[in-house]
Amino acid sequence: MTIAVVVKGYPRLSETFVAQELLGLERRGFALRIVSLRHPTDPARHPIHDEIAAPVEYLPEYLHDEPRRVAGAWRKAKRLPGYAAARRAFLADLRRDPTRNRIRRFGQACVLAAECDPTVTHLHAHFLHTPASVARYAGAMRRLPFSLSAHAKDVWTTPDWDLAGKLREAAWAVACSDAAAARLREIAPGADIETLYHGLDLARFTAPKSIDGTAPDGRDSSAPVQILTVSRAVEKKGLDVLLDALHRLPEALHWRLTHIGAGPLLPALRERTVALGLDDRVTWRGAQPQTAVIAALRGAHLFVLPSRIARGGDRDGLPNVLMEAHSQGLVTVATRVSAIPELIADGETGVLVPPDDVDALASAIENLFANPARRRALGDRAQRRLRARFDSEDGLDRLAARFAPRPTLGPRRRPGKDARAA
Repeated sequence: MTIAVVVKGYPRLSETFVAQELLGLERRGFALRIVSLRHPTDPARHPIHDEIAAPVEYLPEYLHDEPRRVAGAWRKAKRLPGYAAARRAFLADLRRDPTRNRIRRFGQACVLAAECDPTVTHLHAHFLHTPASVARYAGAMRRLPFSLSAHAKDVWTTPDWDLAGKLREAAWAVACSDAAAARLREIAPGADIETLYHGLDLARFTAPKSIDGTAPDGRDSSAPVQILTVSRAVEKKGLDVLLDALHRLPEALHWRLTHIGAGPLLPALRERTVALGLDDRVTWRGAQPQTAVIAALRGAHLFVLPSRIARGGDRDGLPNVLMEAHSQGLVTVATRVSAIPELIADGETGVLVPPDDVDALASAIENLFANPARRRALGDRAQRRLRARFDSEDGLDRLAARFAPRPTLGPRRRPGKDARAA
């Protein structure tokens, strides 16, 4: 079968889990076509993007950018067998959401349906907001089944009525955490929704070599504790809380913070760093490819991600970067938000603190500074738990079975997987 995978933007540095899934499905014998609502804006791409063979088709991001293409697609779409049903669904949605964005999604769906490769037999959308709307309308026009993959912001900020309609009409849906799946089941009782962790392609995150010598505890100015955080600079990541917590550490402690990621709040965070007098201890590296992230993880002593629920309800799902940190045996300090406790057992495989609690975060960081042996023990247990429960291969096998219960597929496992297991 050929699957058209609808995404909001491609490729994106912040969505390695999407690329990981695309490559995993290709390795299991599926033919894919990637349909993106936006062109890429990131300055780089991950190596995994170059391994994906699927062609990428870009829909008009704004309908007025390509009026002839949109008009021609609409004329073709009107002749499709399911156009009338799609139009009724769109008009019902438009009455509840009378926005230009809603109109744009229907126009993009017309382009997708009109230009859809005839070999495509299934549509699959990543994220339940705009990509799911496009897949739903286009699927109706073409009378093709569509499925959904739920993640984070889309689960918590999309209106319930919108989610319910999509989930009821979808063939099935997967959610990246138990927390997200539970919310969706409440909204759409009876819908086919399964928890399916993204997990991590452990072949890309081989365990680091053992490091000889004494780990730093912050008392020696020549050997500061290296703290790393990787995230988009947006409200839900709590980077302002991290800066405030570091400001409250005793002046005698020596540390350095490195942040990797882009985002709209970077200028304000840089200003906050200067105002707190921390600018000589903080490095802002911007967006980086996965190879650079892995190298930074290997050079760090502590990973911190103080996620919170943003004012609009946005929140993390299960951040892949926490799993990436665990793959390197790196101890993590995070918050009790959304699905993070599904990965981190407080005091066993990391440390959890309440969101927006500067004092608790500062105390957790200081305590881990003072006890390198505990850092290593927590990191080792986190790595073992990751390898036992969050290997992406298991989730990809289950996803492949969703698309084709009895498929004739190629090799299931990534190269070298079985050899390492032996």
